[in-house]
Amino acid sequence: MRLLLVEDDTRIARFVAKGLREQAYAVDVAGTGEEALYQAAVNTYDLVILDVMIPAPDGFAVCRELRKAGQRMPILMLTARDAVEDRIAGLDHGADDYLTKPFEFRELLARLRALLRRSGELRSEKIAIADLVLDTGAQTAKRAGRQIILTAKEYALLEYLARNAGRVVRRAEIAEHVWDESFDPFSNLIEVYINRLRRKVDASSAKPLVHTRRGVGYVLGTAADLPNAEDADEAGSQRARIKTPPSARKSHA
Repeated sequence: MRLLLVEDDTRIARFVAKGLREQAYAVDVAGTGEEALYQAAVNTYDLVILDVMIPAPDGFAVCRELRKAGQRMPILMLTARDAVEDRIAGLDHGADDYLTKPFEFRELLARLRALLRRSGELRSEKIAIADLVLDTGAQTAKRAGRQIILTAKEYALLEYLARNAGRVVRRAEIAEHVWDESFDPFSNLIEVYINRLRRKVDASSAKPLVHTRRGVGYVLGTAADLPNAEDADEAGSQRARIKTPPSARKSHA
């Protein structure tokens, strides 16, 4: 999930962004209303955390402009002012929820999870693809009951693929939702992480779940879930590469 954090207090922004990244969120940070509107115009976000008291335009105006532009992502507003009028103003301008400063970071996480569950479609706490099970609350993954040890970014990528299981996910889409603005589109970072997932998720199984659609993107699912038979053949070759030990290969030297 990729979030936009709009906060002009650099200390708070640094603390919140660090905590969110540790929870496997990709986070872009904007310090002004103008910067927030620009970021939202050029990037795709799953959610916006928007402070009210930011350099012009303020949070209320930013929220209003985002909605006017057709942006439908959930917006959580932050404010040091707890007057009922302020909360009503934020909600009337298009915000989905309101959190008063200072706040417990755990409450922020809980509100984000609630907003993401409400957006678009109900997001299940557990996702199962064949014998692979993800617990999105605990951010853990198991295959055939075996715990898979993942970094925060590996988990974020696996969860995004799992939420789109059976569908080819393009490289650009992964970059938009799993990485932040610092991502270099010319790097091979996505391929590196896909290969890491393949080793961790598929290495001990005869049925690979992580598949590459050459020149297009990636698919998470069984061979039967793949978009066409061409991919099923590729799945078989991937399985052969993973499972065949060097000693089993014939030498023609």
